[in-house]
Amino acid sequence: MKKVLHLISSPRTEASVSRQLGSVVIGKLLEKYPGSSLKVRDLAASPVPHLDEIHIQSFFTPVENRSPEQEKAIRYSEEAIAELQEADLVIVEAPMYNFTIPSTLKAYFDHIARAGITFRYVGNGHLPEGLLKNKEAYIITSSGGIYSEGVLKPYDFVEPYLRFFLNLVGIKVIDVFRAEGQAAVGAEAALQKGVEGVVVL
Repeated sequence: MKKVLHLISSPRTEASVSRQLGSVVIGKLLEKYPGSSLKVRDLAASPVPHLDEIHIQSFFTPVENRSPEQEKAIRYSEEAIAELQEADLVIVEAPMYNFTIPSTLKAYFDHIARAGITFRYVGNGHLPEGLLKNKEAYIITSSGGIYSEGVLKPYDFVEPYLRFFLNLVGIKVIDVFRAEGQAAVGAEAALQKGVEGVVVL
């Protein structure tokens, strides 16, 4: 049994290739681990508030000193972090938009990157230590071009960024599943190739 958190970021619905590939991955996981629980956070259906000054203030204000406005502002972050803390396995869907992740997913990351809660500074010029321990993730991405290899690989800012960020907060990436090359072979063929490559551990 696993506690699975499924993060969806594509603003498209039925036509979204990343959503379709993500559904396949979820199906295989639930088949492999019967009895698992699934929590879905659709960042497009319920848009993430981008950080503003009141959010930042609430992050750095002790709980006992927060104003009602700060309590309201920090609620999204607190709930999102609680979901991550509870999960064993995180499925992150991130279609490539202009060579990187959708802004909704970046905004979500801004809410969960909290010093002392999801990571801690260790000093001496080293990267922070992740505090979300004993958690694993699969990354699911889709793109018009082929970025896993070849001439476009240096311009893939999706997988490297996601790997780095998830590792930063302590989550180990197990694998990446891609539906790529849609501009060349079409969405259906790219999706099919992506599906064929899905193996869950």
